[in-house]
Amino acid sequence: MKHKSVAKHGHHQHDNHQEGAGIDRKLHDPVADRLIPLEPLDLGKIRSIDDLVRAMSRTAFTGRQLGEAADVLEAMARDQDCFVVMTLAGAMTVAKQGLVIAELIDRGIVNAIVSTGALMAHGLVEATGRAHFRHNPALSDEELYEAGYNRVYDTIEPEQNLDDVERVMAAVFGGWDAAETMCSHKLNRAIGAHLAKRAKGQRGILKSAYEKNVPVFVPAFSDSELGLDFALTNRERDKQGKARFRFDPFEDLEYFAATLLSQKRLGIFTIGGGVPRNWSQQFGPFIELRHRRGGEDLPLKRYHYGLRICPEPVYWGGLSGSPYSEAVSWGKFVPPAEGGKFGEVFVDATVGLPLIVAAVLERLKEKPAAKKTIVLHS
Repeated sequence: MKHKSVAKHGHHQHDNHQEGAGIDRKLHDPVADRLIPLEPLDLGKIRSIDDLVRAMSRTAFTGRQLGEAADVLEAMARDQDCFVVMTLAGAMTVAKQGLVIAELIDRGIVNAIVSTGALMAHGLVEATGRAHFRHNPALSDEELYEAGYNRVYDTIEPEQNLDDVERVMAAVFGGWDAAETMCSHKLNRAIGAHLAKRAKGQRGILKSAYEKNVPVFVPAFSDSELGLDFALTNRERDKQGKARFRFDPFEDLEYFAATLLSQKRLGIFTIGGGVPRNWSQQFGPFIELRHRRGGEDLPLKRYHYGLRICPEPVYWGGLSGSPYSEAVSWGKFVPPAEGGKFGEVFVDATVGLPLIVAAVLERLKEKPAAKKTIVLHS
């Protein structure tokens, strides 16, 4: 005969004669337990985007995530000592989100960018006055190929656009000193300077970054139109008997790390995931390894704030879908118990990004944030 098991709940004890049996629950008062009540979303009371986003934060599911994310971005924007890194993956400039990102730079909310090279190349299309177009589903991909139309889901990037980008790159490379080693943040600054002089009527990420002294890093530089233009330029220089340009991605890593070490607090605002997210988040482990293996006397800095917009589910096991709680175990983020503040929104960024940013900009317009204290590594 089996021994009786004793289950405890509250002040009651019960004999469970069958494994898995229920209990006589003691029903709590949610008000006495200080649970936070939800509120119906009353559209009759909504007068602005911020009203809507705040109301969504008091609902559930992705709506609540979006509302809470706006609170995190506002906190980063208002923290005078917080240096915010924005990481960008996916076809965000093809999807016409470039001016939202430029606005974050212009307002001083974002202080560094880490991006895919493709995203920057497609952003140059806007900066040169060219456009992207809707895809007509009646046209097959074979027909698009023959016409020189490159498809990105429901959007078209004409190949002619990329030829225009190449002309911008040729002008930038033409003014580069071959004696200076190139890296992505130096090259992107040179592109921004070119746009500031030649594209005065256009707005764009690299132009805003140049004007606001915001470094832009592309860790996987060769995986982009910009990287192909660099490779083609060096092949042309070979034909002309000129010295090849040299590119060292580790100059980016060292500059990024030195810049972040100079800050009091760090925040990260991630769109998608991929290389930009991982490269930016490995700052904490890099500093730890320099301290532990290299014997350097360094502060073991981690990100205090984190906000990410990405619908990638966690169960695929990839970095793009991994939660901040996982990154805490790697020494990349300050845990909430120690003051870390995080928001994660599982939604298409073309929906989440403009809503969150617009809401926060309304808040800052109503009550402006104090100017940040930002130190870039020299």
